Amino acid sequence: MSNPGYLTDKDRLLARMNRIEGQVRGIGRMIDEETYCIDVLTQVSAAIAALKGVAVELVDDHVRHCVVDAPAEELDEKLSEAVAAIARLTRS
Repeated sequence: MSNPGYLTDKDRLLARMNRIEGQVRGIGRMIDEETYCIDVLTQVSAAIAALKGVAVELVDDHVRHCVVDAPAEELDEKLSEAVAAIARLTRS
């Protein structure tokens, strides 16, 4: 298996994930402190949006690296993986 497409952005992606992790912990604190529900929901929405941003970036990296660089005999498989990932991301 080849290196993941996001390898050159790994540090930046990890920093984003650490910020998201902090957001999620903050939501837990808000619930523990019995913060007004709408304020908690606002933070939940922000965390979801941040995760979707990371997911879109990973799909982009997959297409630009794994699909584009795939040997011809693996191209259909890589495209199917990308389509399946997009389908999972767009489910409500």
